[in-house]
Amino acid sequence: MGVIDRLIHPHFVFEALAYFVGFRLFLRQRRTIPSAGIAAGDDGLWLAVGAILGAAIGSKLLAWMQDPVAAFNQFPSTVALMQGKTVVGGFLGGLVGVEIVKKRLGYTRSTGDLFVFSCLVGIIIGRIGCFMTGLSDRTHGVASNLPWAWDFGDGIARHPTQLYEIVFAIILLLVGTKYRGRLPLLGDQFKCFMLAYLSFRLAVDFIKPVPYVYFGFLSGIQCACIVGIIYYVKDAMRIGRSWIWQGK
Repeated sequence: MGVIDRLIHPHFVFEALAYFVGFRLFLRQRRTIPSAGIAAGDDGLWLAVGAILGAAIGSKLLAWMQDPVAAFNQFPSTVALMQGKTVVGGFLGGLVGVEIVKKRLGYTRSTGDLFVFSCLVGIIIGRIGCFMTGLSDRTHGVASNLPWAWDFGDGIARHPTQLYEIVFAIILLLVGTKYRGRLPLLGDQFKCFMLAYLSFRLAVDFIKPVPYVYFGFLSGIQCACIVGIIYYVKDAMRIGRSWIWQGK
């Protein structure tokens, strides 16, 4: 990396930009789609707190689960423990955090649809930073001889899995925008987003150089993806039946 890269790390810049842009888009969606709005006043504040805290905790816990040896080999060093976080853990943790707060408040209205657009844009921006950071970000794929394989600076061409995720998020954004009107219930857009993203991560992580420490062939992130997919199976079947019925 050059002098500018050393002074301003691309991962930090694009991660901060992803959070900023994502939050601004969320606020815009909240104003323009009142039917899917989050409760005003104290309820809305507590739901936001639940999402933020849940995402932070989930992101960290899944990072430890992903590579427990690396996370705890310097225990009790807090510096080592606090390194690393995962997008999947953030999404699942945020979901759990919001659901816990909603249950405590007795709030039954679905709030997930407002987050879909901002989450996808955040993924796109964040993965640009991951791609620019290169090998040290540890989000690249395994070695490959495909024409689009990318050399991150060590002479080995690898799957640019960050770019795969960017392309996937763009496609999901376009498809979701086009077909969200066909979804039967409030909150179904978020459920479709989670199902699609978790399925993508389950598949793409097979071509990443990550430790497959569970059952001999699964990573921690993949295990979390499977749990999330199972959680949404009933909703997927309901939405699928609704589309088939509309098609008739």
